[in-house]
Amino acid sequence: MVRTLFLVFLITMPMVGSLAGGTHDQHEDELSQFIRSRAVMLSNSGDLDEIIATAGSRRLVLLGEASHGTHEYYAWRDSISRRLIAEHGFRFIAVEGDWASLYALNRYVKHMPGSASSAKKVLEKLDRWPLWMWGNHEVVALAEWMRAFNKNLPIEERVGFYGKDVYDEWRSMDEVIGFLREHNRSLYRQARSHYACFSRYEGESWLYAQMVGQGASDCVLEVEAVVNLFRTHEDAFDQVSEESLFYARQNALVVKHAERFYRLAVTRQDASSWNARVRYMNMTVNRLLDKYGEDARGIVWAHNTHIGDARFTEMGQFGQENIGQLARVGHGPDNVFLLGFSTYRGTVKAGSAWGDRMQLMQVPPAREGSIESIFAGTGIGRFWISFGEEERNHAQFMEPMGNRAIGVVYNPEADGRQNYVNTIVPLRYDALIFFRETKALTPIVR
Repeated sequence: MVRTLFLVFLITMPMVGSLAGGTHDQHEDELSQFIRSRAVMLSNSGDLDEIIATAGSRRLVLLGEASHGTHEYYAWRDSISRRLIAEHGFRFIAVEGDWASLYALNRYVKHMPGSASSAKKVLEKLDRWPLWMWGNHEVVALAEWMRAFNKNLPIEERVGFYGKDVYDEWRSMDEVIGFLREHNRSLYRQARSHYACFSRYEGESWLYAQMVGQGASDCVLEVEAVVNLFRTHEDAFDQVSEESLFYARQNALVVKHAERFYRLAVTRQDASSWNARVRYMNMTVNRLLDKYGEDARGIVWAHNTHIGDARFTEMGQFGQENIGQLARVGHGPDNVFLLGFSTYRGTVKAGSAWGDRMQLMQVPPAREGSIESIFAGTGIGRFWISFGEEERNHAQFMEPMGNRAIGVVYNPEADGRQNYVNTIVPLRYDALIFFRETKALTPIVR
């Protein structure tokens, strides 16, 4: 049935653009009333008991967001994550952030030697734009709770916090070199020789990719060679803790997959670069599951465009995958829970262009015909809805519609033209939380 619906979606998608921009009509009012009859009002964490019970039995729970700068998304993901950890034994949170820099937060929450004195101290040291995405008080609150939860647990049972994205590759390169310098001078010299392939680019990955696109030699074999040093010399690390070795190996994988991501972004005009990043993130989550054991369960925080199954959005038309899709395929849909978040209007922290200063921006009312507009038509300020057989058999609900997606770069004036992903909502997610109005998160550094 799902495959048939997906094919119908691909056939009808070209018509969606004109429908999504139309006026609010009886069709949408009827759908709003259906959603109202299925919605569960949300005022406190207890109202999520049904979601927690369902998600708690899955191996992976993916928690989305419709922007990287909204307080409610972070706060409610925090609340859900705490319950999954405390009530259902989930072992880690993997977020859409950098492996090397956020590993310092993992050290802190797990009481590892040499960790910082507070979560705020860790996050104040983040130095890669956008700083507010993880350097905010909402993340501080979660990290301090995790540290308190872990305090009396054996070290092997402590819950971890990790970045799973492919960026910050130069820091990861330094971490690999530093680790090998300390533990094996021969392998250190080999790794340094391989990474010298990047020396002319001085930390500029885009420059590297552009030069390769113009005919310069790439570093594909060199980054793979460093990964293989860990694979073929395991006996060299017998005296190294499993945790330290895992961290170092993952840094080598960051460098390898970042090289591929940047190179493909410049040399290919298709979904290859996006998918290279997505597959790395999915691989990292699976490596964490393996690290924590056969029965381990994990939580993922990422944008809706990453956690909502791409096969049921226009992304799939362009060959783009995401971790929601890959997780469902890899683990089976009954072992994965995809929870999206959305809002009708409010404020958000974002930049006008990549690297620009952070701004407080207004999020205008969602465009007519979008799922946010239809949700707003229920008259309920805050609710969640799960997607089961009844929702997936409702003809109106199964029509493609816009689902807003705001990135770290945002232009509110162009919101209605640029920020919607055409979606079959009940198939993209297992459940969705809606807020009629939201506010921006609270950065540590203003």
